[in-house]
Amino acid sequence: MRRVMEAAMTEKEKMLRGELYRGFDAELMQDRARSEALMLRMNAMPEGADRDAVMRELLGSAGEETIVRPPFFCDYGYNIHMGRGVFLNFNCVVLDVVEVRIGDGTQIGPAVQIYAADHPRDPELRRAGLENGRPVVIGKNVWIGGGAIILPGVTVGDDALIGAGSVVTKDVAAGATVAGNPARRLR
Repeated sequence: MRRVMEAAMTEKEKMLRGELYRGFDAELMQDRARSEALMLRMNAMPEGADRDAVMRELLGSAGEETIVRPPFFCDYGYNIHMGRGVFLNFNCVVLDVVEVRIGDGTQIGPAVQIYAADHPRDPELRRAGLENGRPVVIGKNVWIGGGAIILPGVTVGDDALIGAGSVVTKDVAAGATVAGNPARRLR
């Protein structure tokens, strides 16, 4: 029965559920083309209401006073949800094949990369062109230093600090400070 349900699902539905899917599906390619067009517009615009409107068209949701400084890059945009007063500095990348949630008041430094996109560990599945995703959740009032990388499936608790250049491979507790590669808790 499960195989029948999987066969009936579109590649987009599989992607959104975090299941294995084929990224070169026509519907997904069309969605990426839409996000690319919106990113190009947004990244070329000066700060102001027009750029804010394009950002809101690109993203799944964005709270009041949220700022995304260009250039900004993502896969789809519609899986990114930002709370109130979120700030993303220049050159951030969010691979949003599944949901990426960023809480109120979170500040993200330049060149931070947030990866919800993942790939199977089995080489045969990768050769078959399959990929998947695992949601990323970043809490409220988090500070992520420039150049940090957040890997698929990670949850960062409220009020946490992530040091510049860190590679976050595991969940970060609320209020914790982590740094390094892989990121480890500091005293």
